[in-house]
Amino acid sequence: MDMMDGLMIGAFCLMAACKCCAEGQGTPDKASKPANPAPDAAKPVLVIETSKGNMTVELWPDAAPETVKNFLKYADDKFYDGLIFHRVIDGFMIQGGGFSPDMRQKATRAAIRNEAKASVPNARGTLAMARTAVVDSATSQFFINLVDNGFLNHQNESPAGFGYCVFGKVTEGLDVLDAIGKVPTGRAGGQTDVPQTPVVIKSIHRK
Repeated sequence: MDMMDGLMIGAFCLMAACKCCAEGQGTPDKASKPANPAPDAAKPVLVIETSKGNMTVELWPDAAPETVKNFLKYADDKFYDGLIFHRVIDGFMIQGGGFSPDMRQKATRAAIRNEAKASVPNARGTLAMARTAVVDSATSQFFINLVDNGFLNHQNESPAGFGYCVFGKVTEGLDVLDAIGKVPTGRAGGQTDVPQTPVVIKSIHRK
């Protein structure tokens, strides 16, 4: 499987989104607030600096401890600096953390366990890990939900129903998130939904 295709959250997800609209469920409500796990846990706060502006994110180690540890390690190692949001789909999500502006994929550490939970949904503004069709295959790539994407939630323990692990949310800069979601996209390096002008992740660092 081509790693970029596998980490795009899958054609299955886009088909599910189309099916949702076709069945009259409509577009998810952009105004709904992301789920927030237990308020008493220590929550790391990071800044995602991009060429379109900055977003502040809060991570949820109480909901996904291994995932948060993994993301913090990549951020502290400056792994994300200079990479891009390589896939942008308006009305769905923005995805980054794996490719350079010239669409070269960066080598990563080993994959981590999928900690997706039904109680922590893929709501608007939440961060989740991208992966291949293999449940436990996430490495560095992540996505930020532009809308509520319920079909990405954990449904059951099967490969088809396991879902995508949510591990934090945007607390400041939703306007930046939406602006990235609106950039013109096209084909690049044989891939679709790639911003025509690279949206660069200048830095992801602790606040």
